Amino acid sequence: MVRLLSIVADSVVDGPGLRTVIFFAGCPHRCRGCHNPSSWSPEAGTTYSTPDVIKWVEEIGSKRITLSGGEPFAQIEALEQLVLILRPDYEIYLFTGYRIEDLVKEERACRILRQVDCLIDGPYVKELHDRSLAIRGSTNQRILSTKQIEQYIKNR
Repeated sequence: MVRLLSIVADSVVDGPGLRTVIFFAGCPHRCRGCHNPSSWSPEAGTTYSTPDVIKWVEEIGSKRITLSGGEPFAQIEALEQLVLILRPDYEIYLFTGYRIEDLVKEERACRILRQVDCLIDGPYVKELHDRSLAIRGSTNQRILSTKQIEQYIKNR
C-alpha cells in the first residue's frame, strides 16, 4: 500500500519530456517555501495498492515516471515495490529531500537508487531559490545520473 497525493499525467516540469508524476504523501523535511506543503502530512492523500498505481500509470501510457512528493523515502517499502515493478520498462526520476550521502547508508535505499535514471537530492532551501534552474528549485539540490549514483553507492 502507498499513500499518494496524486498522479499527474503529462507534466513538462518534473524532468525531460512528458512525464507521469507520482506525488507521495508525507514529508519530514517540511522545507520553508516548499511548493507543495499540502504533501507534508502523512495522513494527506489516499491509500492505494501497488497494483492499482501500476494500472493507473499504464493507462496514462508515458514511459517516463517522476517520483516526488512529499518525500518518497518516507514510504520506503512502497517506494521500493513501485520502483522494482516499473523497471526496466520506465525511465525513473526521483526527487528526495535527503542527501545521497545519507541514503546510501541503508541497503534498501541503495536497491532503490540502483533502479533510478536520475536522482534530484537535497532539501529545498528558499534562500537558494533560483528560477533559472532546470527541474530543481534551489542551488543546493543536485541532479545525479546513474553513474554518479553508483559511484556514491560504491564509495559508501
